[in-house]
Amino acid sequence: MQDKTQERLDMEKKSDASFFGQPRGLSTLFFTEMWERFSYYGMRAILLYYMYFSVSKGGLGFSETTAASIMAIYGSLVYLSSVVGGYVSDRLWGSRRTVFYGGVLIMAGHIILALPMGAAALFGSIALIILGTGLLKPNVSEMVGGLYTEEDTRRDSGFTIFVFGINLGSFVAPLLVGYLGMNVNFHLGFSLAAIGMAFGLLQYYLGGKKHLPSGSLYPSDPLEPEDAKKLSIRIVIGIIVFGLIILVLQMMGSLNINSFITLLSILGVLTPIVYFIIILSSKKITKTERSRVVAYIPLFIAAAVFWAIAEQGSVVLALFAENQTNNHFLGLNIPAAWYQSLNPLFIMLYTPIFTILWVKLGKRQPSSPTKFSTGMFFAGASYLLMVLPVMMFGAHSKVSPLWLVGSWAIIEIAEMLISPVGLSVTTKLAPKAFESQMMSMWFLANAAGQAVNSQIVRFFTPENEIAYFTIIGLVAIAAGIVLALMVKPVKRLMEGVN
Repeated sequence: MQDKTQERLDMEKKSDASFFGQPRGLSTLFFTEMWERFSYYGMRAILLYYMYFSVSKGGLGFSETTAASIMAIYGSLVYLSSVVGGYVSDRLWGSRRTVFYGGVLIMAGHIILALPMGAAALFGSIALIILGTGLLKPNVSEMVGGLYTEEDTRRDSGFTIFVFGINLGSFVAPLLVGYLGMNVNFHLGFSLAAIGMAFGLLQYYLGGKKHLPSGSLYPSDPLEPEDAKKLSIRIVIGIIVFGLIILVLQMMGSLNINSFITLLSILGVLTPIVYFIIILSSKKITKTERSRVVAYIPLFIAAAVFWAIAEQGSVVLALFAENQTNNHFLGLNIPAAWYQSLNPLFIMLYTPIFTILWVKLGKRQPSSPTKFSTGMFFAGASYLLMVLPVMMFGAHSKVSPLWLVGSWAIIEIAEMLISPVGLSVTTKLAPKAFESQMMSMWFLANAAGQAVNSQIVRFFTPENEIAYFTIIGLVAIAAGIVLALMVKPVKRLMEGVN
């Protein structure tokens, strides 16, 4: 009886094609994530400048180095918190409620940031947005995967459309929020980000009732009383250990914002390692599922390297845009925050091409590991390109904005080969008992990459630029070569998943 019910649900999934040939529920999740990304990327487009601009210009007056490190570790913690979101969804609330509560926290964080209360408001809002995004983001993506059966060939194209929605919000946000923040008032820009999240919550609440599967209302692996006790003990131990570390740093006179960022960076790298150990040692997964998780590890490492480069667009390239780019171009006065729209702009331009390509190739398309390794070559090339203007004109000259345009154009090819494919392959390789938590693992790749960023961005100075861009570019290409050599064994471990 249960098998017949599951078969009927699978047939319903396959027959639902009311949103550009995709399930209608994709529309709800598409617009929810579009508005959430509008709020996040709008805020992020001006946050770096808000931190290091002088108080007389409406900023907080931090040093550029400190502001860059905060930006990187902030991004890392946003994705690191996805572990909490995945666990809460799988064990307590189910994905639908977890996403809604996350959106409420995000909106509250943006509202606080919109208030002119200085550094206190900054760090308070950061805490709320970190937790809210952790609850929301992995579970929205997991619900997209839940709209399809494992055999449904629309899955990759569905995730590509979903990523297009992410980038539509991300494209518009820096233009609007960036203009208000850079030319009028930073806090007015942050207010617009809060309004965007409010729209997203309203759309999600109304559309979710009609078009999202009822299974998303319930946890996939409900927390038993015995498990709750173990969890409480682990949380208490974690808090005590973290508190003791802070106390030791304080007693040594080493507790400052840089040492705290370093501590969080270590946490960002160690967390996915611990998580892989927990999943692989779990008695809840089968032999086939364990093999697939092992296959996921090299993809995870490659993704971490990629995100370390891609996420520097809001830090290193943002500094380059403000300090070393001629922003008076073709009669236009370009706010530095507008360059943050290049990432989603190219994603939207490339999305139709890759969607058609994957659908046309069908089962003949390259495997996920092959797509990843190819993407790494493009990621490295995007940074090697940035070596040229510094070599040609010097680190203290203002160069054409077309160099930044070219760099983003190249790395977004890499993102099309890694980001939607990574989302899709994560849902396919995820063990049943760790569905949402495996999606959290995908976001932990981003967290680990940005945790490393928080340390290496300190070396980005005019004197070090050539070496900085060259080394990072070559590391990405080397990672692509290693992954290319591992394609066959990884495919074997994937046990039939492509």
